[in-house]
Amino acid sequence: MAEGERQSPPASSEDTPPAPQNFIIPKKEIHTVPDMGKWKRSQAYADYIGFILTLNEGVKGKKLTFEYRVSEAIEKLVALLNTLDRWIDETPPVDQPSRFGNKAYRTWYAKLDEEAENLVATVVPTHLAAAVPEVAVYLKESVGNSTRIDYGTGHEAAFAAFLCCLCKIGVLRVDDQIAIVFTVFNRYLEVMRKLQKTYRMEPAGSQGVWGLDDFQFLPFIWGSSQLIDHPYLEPRHFVDEKAVNENHKDYMFLECILFITEMKTGPFAEHSNQLWNISAVPSWSKCLEKFPVIQHFKFGSLLPIHPVTSC
Repeated sequence: MAEGERQSPPASSEDTPPAPQNFIIPKKEIHTVPDMGKWKRSQAYADYIGFILTLNEGVKGKKLTFEYRVSEAIEKLVALLNTLDRWIDETPPVDQPSRFGNKAYRTWYAKLDEEAENLVATVVPTHLAAAVPEVAVYLKESVGNSTRIDYGTGHEAAFAAFLCCLCKIGVLRVDDQIAIVFTVFNRYLEVMRKLQKTYRMEPAGSQGVWGLDDFQFLPFIWGSSQLIDHPYLEPRHFVDEKAVNENHKDYMFLECILFITEMKTGPFAEHSNQLWNISAVPSWSKCLEKFPVIQHFKFGSLLPIHPVTSC
C-alpha cells in the first residue's frame, strides 16, 4: 500500500483469481555492514518505508477513539492476535532461578511456530493460499526471539512487514489504513506488552541512537503523526504525568510513555534519555524525521532484496 501503488479490487468468490505468483520463504540477506546499501536500494525498503509513511498520513491528527471502518480482514487479524493472547494465559511462567527470560516463553513460541501458517490461513482467502508460508514467516519473526527470549524493534518491523505483505496481496485495502494502525497494530502492542511482562523478556538491541524505548519504535512515529497540530498537547507534555494519564487512551505515543513509566523507576531523563531529548523539539512533525536500520529483516517475493525497478 505504498504511495502511488494501485490496489486490487475487493475480492469475492466470483472474482477471477489473480495470475499465479512464485511465493518464496523469506530469508536474511543483510549479513555485513556493506550489505546495508543493498537494503537501502531494495524494493523491500521502498515498499516498507512507503507503507509506514502511507499509514502515517492516514492517522495524522486522529485520536484512537476516532470512528473508522473495520473490515472483515481487520476483524480476522484481531482474532489471530486474541489467540496469541489466550496462549499466554495458557502458558504461565515457570519457576526458575533467573529473573529475566522466563523459559515458558519458548513453550509459547513453539505453539506459534507450529500454528503460524494455520493462523495466517484464517486471514488469507483460499485463492491466495500459496502466499501463506511466505507471509507466516513475518508473523513468527514479529514476537521475539525464542533462543534469547528477547524482543525489540526488529521484531516490531517484522509485524509491519507482515501487514505490508497482506496489503500487497490485496487482503488489506486502502480503506483499512486507519484500522491497520488503530485496531490491529494497537492490539499487537497490547499482546507484546503482555509477553514482555509475563515472560520478563530482555530488550533486543535497544542500546544506541535508536533506543527510544526498550521495545518499540513505530508507535512513536505514528503516535507523533496523531498529535500533529494538536490544539494544546506539545512534545514537552509527554513527560508530564498528568497530561499522559488524561490522554493516553486517545494517543498511541502517550500510551507508550505510560507503559515505560510503569516498567521503569527513577527520573525519566535518566531511563529514557532519547525520549527526554525529543520532548524539547518544538513540534510533533520534528519527531518523524528518523527511521531505524533493520539488520535482521528477511526478504521474499513480496518484499524482495532486488533494487527498486523504475517505472
